[in-house]
Amino acid sequence: MRWLWLLSAAMCGVGLCAALYFYRRGQKFYYNVDKMLDEILDNREIEQTDLAEGQVSALAGKLKRIQEKVELEVGEAQKEKEQVKSLISNMSHQLKTPLANIMLYEEILEEGKVSEEERRNFLSKMRKQSEKVSWILNSLFKMVKLEQNAVVFEAEGNLIRQTLLDAVSRVYEQAERKRIGIETEYFPDCVLFHNPKWTSEVFANILENAVKYTPPDGTITIGMKRFEMYTEIWIQDTGMGIAREELTEVFKRFYRSKSVENKEGSGIGLYLSKMILEKEKGYMNVVSEVGKGSRFSVFLQNCRG
Repeated sequence: MRWLWLLSAAMCGVGLCAALYFYRRGQKFYYNVDKMLDEILDNREIEQTDLAEGQVSALAGKLKRIQEKVELEVGEAQKEKEQVKSLISNMSHQLKTPLANIMLYEEILEEGKVSEEERRNFLSKMRKQSEKVSWILNSLFKMVKLEQNAVVFEAEGNLIRQTLLDAVSRVYEQAERKRIGIETEYFPDCVLFHNPKWTSEVFANILENAVKYTPPDGTITIGMKRFEMYTEIWIQDTGMGIAREELTEVFKRFYRSKSVENKEGSGIGLYLSKMILEKEKGYMNVVSEVGKGSRFSVFLQNCRG
């Protein structure tokens, strides 16, 4: 009977040791999990656990992936937040001047102390400022839609000449008022991959800048050069030119050179043009020399037809 008692005592001892082992292991598991969760909540990197293998190590790997994913999403959310703040700030800046002018002209007209000629003059100025506000808002909406891929952008093979003529017609009166000639070199019509409506806006943005920054009696020349895969449509002006260090900056959103701060502009046109061309699998570049003018080149893919 004595050996039975010893066997029972031994079994109880083994059971107690096993229970103690699993208890301590469970405590250690809980401690490691709790520590890793604290590291996630405190935005600290999860440290490698002292167990090379096993459940804790596997759990640590999954928690690290969750932490990286959360950090990425938080970073994207913060980036979007900064973009929205920047957009609102720039919208406010761009709209402040024309809206202030409209309010000023309205106050003058309400006083009724102006002649009929002055009244017509102020009404004309109000209309121009209203058109500017409308253009800025439309450009901003287009920019945001393109950035967020909210526009169904369809491009296909279309003849390029009419697209360019539509753009020229939008700036012709402005150029005429400044006695700026718009000339074209040999320009054969050809089928290029593009969306006529959006691409016409690209050319119009370039031409409007050319007219704006070219002094009276200047010249704007439009030409074409065919390559194997792309066709280059270039627009050369005799304007003030762009400094070498700013040649890549001019395509950034809301960028405005210090040299043109006294001229009207929004810093949207070229950025919007660049995005449109990217949607069409095209691109643009610029070469320029201060005091001698700029040459903007638009590259569109060739199509058979």
